[in-house]
Amino acid sequence: MRGKQQPIKTAEGMALVRAIEAQRPEGVRICYDPIARSLVNRIRFTLSKLVIDSGIYGLMFRGVIEFITARERYIDDFLKACLSEGLDQVVILGAGFDTRAYRIEGIEKTRVFEVDHPATQEVKLKRLRKVIDPLPDHVTFVPMDFNTQTLGERLPASGYDEQGKTLFIWQGVTMYLTSEGVDSTLVFITNHSRLGSAVIFDYFYSETLRDMKAVRWITRAIGERLIFGIDEGQIEPFLTRRGFRDIHNATTGELKRLYFIGPNARRPISTGIAIASARVGKTGDQSMPSYNPAPAT
Repeated sequence: MRGKQQPIKTAEGMALVRAIEAQRPEGVRICYDPIARSLVNRIRFTLSKLVIDSGIYGLMFRGVIEFITARERYIDDFLKACLSEGLDQVVILGAGFDTRAYRIEGIEKTRVFEVDHPATQEVKLKRLRKVIDPLPDHVTFVPMDFNTQTLGERLPASGYDEQGKTLFIWQGVTMYLTSEGVDSTLVFITNHSRLGSAVIFDYFYSETLRDMKAVRWITRAIGERLIFGIDEGQIEPFLTRRGFRDIHNATTGELKRLYFIGPNARRPISTGIAIASARVGKTGDQSMPSYNPAPAT
């Protein structure tokens, strides 16, 4: 079980990376989150920026910062593509200090459900209200203790519509769950969302988790214990068996080709982790068009 304060520390750590990346010039930064800096401690931001800008963190944890920023950008781009095709709801699972509901153009036309542990959500709301007050009506905060409650209990009780076309964003969560926890979430998505709804999530390769040296390295970098992984090359059968189609696996090689070009070409990106996206329904069912990301310009 993760400690009460650990998700808050992880959420702030991810927001720190986004806030620091946002300080880069427009033509250089990989992702852009203008709200993130307001969600993190000022002293921690200054110290973290000094460490990252010095290159020390990159030497210790090669490519971790780059993956976090590329993951943010890729999921942003996927969300924008889904919004352009027509979307009724966005469900952000383990939302942490995610700010997509407040900075992605067009998302205000949907219902957004931010699902997270009450302790993390309380801290986020306190900080968020300092920069966005009142909070927008299209966002519903769903406090949920993942150890004792289920999505089937909490989401419908909060106004979630099973008939709406929905995107589930599940960022930075699967690796801390048991296989049963991952399966229960995927079962909820396939059984309680409209045909053509989508999910996007990142995951570690099982091979990476079996490499004890890699596990120690990653755990030190993110401050969390890793539990769940999927064998490399097996994401398509894994999701197909669970009722998904239009499966795409974005490897770090693909993220490198998409975003680390021009002035960022020499920035490394860590391996052993990928981002999967898929639609609800079997092959042949009607759904939203597949997402085909274009390289950054």
